[in-house]
Amino acid sequence: MGESSIESNRCLVIARFQPLHYGHLHVIKDCMKCCKEVVIVIGMASQSHTPENPFTAGERILMIRETLKWAGLPLDKVITVTLPTMEVSRVAVHFVKLYSPPFRIVVTLNPVIQRIFSEEGYEVKEPPKIKRGEYRGSVIRRLIADGDPKWRSYVPPPVADIIEKIDGISRIKMLYKEKLPGYYPA
Repeated sequence: MGESSIESNRCLVIARFQPLHYGHLHVIKDCMKCCKEVVIVIGMASQSHTPENPFTAGERILMIRETLKWAGLPLDKVITVTLPTMEVSRVAVHFVKLYSPPFRIVVTLNPVIQRIFSEEGYEVKEPPKIKRGEYRGSVIRRLIADGDPKWRSYVPPPVADIIEKIDGISRIKMLYKEKLPGYYPA
């Protein structure tokens, strides 16, 4: 099988995974049904310890890997890459291409990301929206900050375990409490 045939059956999923939740997992599973390989791009990888991006790139990679193993998904069908924090523009498409193996399809809910990849000639697909009001990083982070244990029902067990192990609950509570200049939690 040549690279061009693999490329044509490889899709790219871009998200921040702050934290990874069941909505993300559903999208990854959906991509695995229609593509032979899935490139998972961790956006804003150079940001951490802020209200909107509390987890490091390494912590998010671990969340993804442990969740995929927990879900019984084949790790050999997934390529995880990190993308440094950058302005969202058509230039960003070229950075994604530098950090990722070739791909043909981009899967994202973000309308700006959809537009810039579409303008660059990529096939863009919108993933199915599953409980979008609940499966949102901002909702989960707010529940954690408020001390509401309901957050655990929105993330796979390995993610909850990692958040607890790294003391992420205290981290998020501190970040939301401190009102850091320039950061306004949702």
